[in-house]
Amino acid sequence: MSHGDGYSDGYGHDPVHDARTADDALTEGVPLRRVWAWLVDVVLIAVLTGVLWVVLLAMGVLTLGLSLPLLGALPVVPLAYHVLFVAASGATPGQSFMGLIVRRNEDLGPPDFARAALFTVGLYLTLAAGVIWLGVAFFTLRRRTLHDIFAGVVV
Repeated sequence: MSHGDGYSDGYGHDPVHDARTADDALTEGVPLRRVWAWLVDVVLIAVLTGVLWVVLLAMGVLTLGLSLPLLGALPVVPLAYHVLFVAASGATPGQSFMGLIVRRNEDLGPPDFARAALFTVGLYLTLAAGVIWLGVAFFTLRRRTLHDIFAGVVV
């Protein structure tokens, strides 16, 4: 018997302990890199939103105000940014820059559109509820946040 879980293969190997050790090694430093990735993404989203604002405003002037209601779509930009990048490539540009990737928790396959949407909505709800909830990542296996668990993904 080893580590109190009641299982050993008879050769001193404990598959549960070995899996936890591998998970810890793979996710070491991930919470801090996620913060940096988020900051990179915030800058990119701000630039993208600024460019879209200028383009839509110019279109509004050229169409004598008829296209100005399109400016109301700008709040969707951050959500679309996260969902589309995570669904298409498994990571936002900020996450890619920091060497992170989003995967399904059960088989480490790429997330589909629905999981990317759940992940993104969960992220924004977590941020709205207070960033203290992100601290869950320090106490969970694979350093998963609440929105990771909710969406069934791991970073």
